[in-house]
Amino acid sequence: MKGVTKPSWGGRFASRMRGERGMSTAEYAVGTLAAVAFAGVLLKVLTSGTVQSALSGLIERALS
Repeated sequence: MKGVTKPSWGGRFASRMRGERGMSTAEYAVGTLAAVAFAGVLLKVLTSGTVQSALSGLIERALS
């Protein structure tokens, strides 16, 4: 009968990395899509005429 061997350091590390604490690839994909969508909305808002004129006025007041 063979004795029970302890898993190596690499085996323990790998078993901890397989836990439920991190994000999976699908979650990274959804998170990336959400970030891109938010960036698109932000770009649309910042390039609108109303926001550009408000920012220009703010910058002009700050520099004068």
